[in-house]
Amino acid sequence: MKISPRPRPRGIALIIVMVAVFMLAALVGAFTYSMKVETKLARNDSYDTELEWLGRSGVEYCRWILAQQLTCPTPYDALNQTWAVGQPAGDCGTNGPLASVISEVHLGQGSFTWKITDCERKFNINSLVNSPEVLNQALIIMGVDAGESPQIVASIQDWIDPAKDPRIGGAESDYYQSLNPPYNAKNGPIDDLSELLLIKGITPEMYDGSTASNAPADAKQPAYSMHLKDFFTPISSGKLNINTASATTLQLIPGVDATVAQCIIQQRAGPDGIDGTDDDVPFHNPGELVNCVPAAIMPRLQQLCDVRSHTFEVEITAQINGYQRKYMAIIGRNSPQDIKVLTFHAE
Repeated sequence: MKISPRPRPRGIALIIVMVAVFMLAALVGAFTYSMKVETKLARNDSYDTELEWLGRSGVEYCRWILAQQLTCPTPYDALNQTWAVGQPAGDCGTNGPLASVISEVHLGQGSFTWKITDCERKFNINSLVNSPEVLNQALIIMGVDAGESPQIVASIQDWIDPAKDPRIGGAESDYYQSLNPPYNAKNGPIDDLSELLLIKGITPEMYDGSTASNAPADAKQPAYSMHLKDFFTPISSGKLNINTASATTLQLIPGVDATVAQCIIQQRAGPDGIDGTDDDVPFHNPGELVNCVPAAIMPRLQQLCDVRSHTFEVEITAQINGYQRKYMAIIGRNSPQDIKVLTFHAE
C-alpha cells in the first residue's frame, strides 16, 4: 500500500519571513528616529552657547542704537524714531550713524532680529502710591465693578508702601497670613508686575485676561476690555511719555477723557493720523498739550508726564540653522555714555 506524504503548507514560511522583515524594519525605523532625535538634541545643545551670545550681541546692538538716538537733535523719544520702528528713521536715521541700522543682523552662522519697546508708555505702578485716582481710573476703564475698585486700590497701596497699618478696605500681612498658603505683604516696590496676583481682590482676569487655575470649568468669568498688564509696569522713570503712550493709557491721567486722549494722539501723529510715520509731530514738552488739555489739569499732567523715555524692554530673537531662542532684557538709559543692562534672560 502506497502512502502519500501530507502536503506542506507552502504559505507558512513566506508569512514568517514577512513578519520577520516587518519587525526588523520597525526596529530599524525606531532606531533611526531615535538617532535623529538624539542628533537634533545634541546639535541644539551645542547651539545653546552660540545662541546666548547672539542674544547678548543683540542687546549690545540695541544699547548702541539707544545711545546714538540721544545724540540726535530731538529732545524727545517718539514712535517714529529708529529705536521704535526697527529701521533708520528721520533725519538722524538718514544722515547720521543710525543710517546703518538693520532689522536683522547676521553674525557667523547665525543671526538675530530685535525689537525695542519703551517702558514709559505705561505708568510705573510703584510711583502711584500717592495717586489713587490713576489706579482707580484704570479699573474703571477695564470695567471692574465700582464696588470692588476702592478695596483693590487700597490693597495695591498697602502692598507697596512700607506702612504696616491697612487702609480702609485694604490689606496687610494679617490678611495674607490667613490665606493658604500664608505669606506677608511686600511693603515695598513691586519688582515683577505678576506680584499683583498676590494682592487682595486682584484676579488673573484683571491682570492679563487669563483664567484662574482653580476656577470651576463652568464658572462664568468677567470679561474685561483691558487689563492691568496693559497699563502698568514695575520699572520706569516714573513718568508717562505722552509721545508713546496709547490713547487708553492717556485716559488714566486725571481729567483726560477719550476725547482729550484722541486729540493728543491726532496732534502727535501728524497729517496721516498714524503713529510711527515720517510726518509725526512729537511733543517737545508736556506744555504743548494746551490745545487738547483743559488748563485746569495742566499742572497735574506735567507732574505725571514727560516726553522722554529712560527704560526700554529689548526682545532679541536669535537663530542658527532654523533653531531659535528668544531673549529679553531691560535697559536703563541715562546718557549716551551711561546705558546699563538691568536684566537679561532667555524666554
